[in-house]
Amino acid sequence: MVDDASHVDHNEAGLERAEAHFGYCQLEVGKLPSKSPPHMITVISGIPRSGTSLMMQMMAAGGMPVVTDGLRSADTNNPRGYYELESVKALARNPELVRDAEGKAVKIISWLLPNLPKEHHYRIIFMCRPLEEIVASQNHMLERLGKEVPKTPTAEVIAAFEKHLGQIRSWLGQQPNIGVLYVDYPAVLKAPEEHASKICTFLGKELDISAMVGQIEHSLHREKSASRSVSGASPTHR
Repeated sequence: MVDDASHVDHNEAGLERAEAHFGYCQLEVGKLPSKSPPHMITVISGIPRSGTSLMMQMMAAGGMPVVTDGLRSADTNNPRGYYELESVKALARNPELVRDAEGKAVKIISWLLPNLPKEHHYRIIFMCRPLEEIVASQNHMLERLGKEVPKTPTAEVIAAFEKHLGQIRSWLGQQPNIGVLYVDYPAVLKAPEEHASKICTFLGKELDISAMVGQIEHSLHREKSASRSVSGASPTHR
């Protein structure tokens, strides 16, 4: 059981591929209040290369204020930008930096979620993507950057991500101040209007669905897997 940030395993194989993701998640609809509590913080999360940048783009286009610093410019790996906030990397040392994200959306990778201060309320859109696509995307990204691809066997990387997924889901399920929507990246590309509508319902906000859908660019889905690896943890929406 994961009950605090110190118990989340930072497996080396997983962190070595910190731009990868763990697996396929289906959406299950649960019960949530229809309106966001005051000062709600919307967090876009997942392991990098899972579709978090796309979701941030959709949030911004839909009319949700987003917190970014623009330090990481768009490139061939992410032509429409990363929508990142560099300072969130120090969340463990300075958890109160998320206060500036009240009423807004901010991208925070899954490994950092247990560092979120408990006095705030969060709704997390957790992006999911097939393991094979994530590993391929990470490898190709490193190659395009002229960097060496880690030699860790793919099976070991996948196992590390699945372990992380189980731990972070267990932790999220214990947090009374956090609601989570698990969103399948390929499904968003296939039926963007449907998923944009579900996201608006989850957030309790009336965003511009047409503008959100307009952010979808199928040509950027460059790594597609033939199979759909499913992690051991069952998906939930709480």
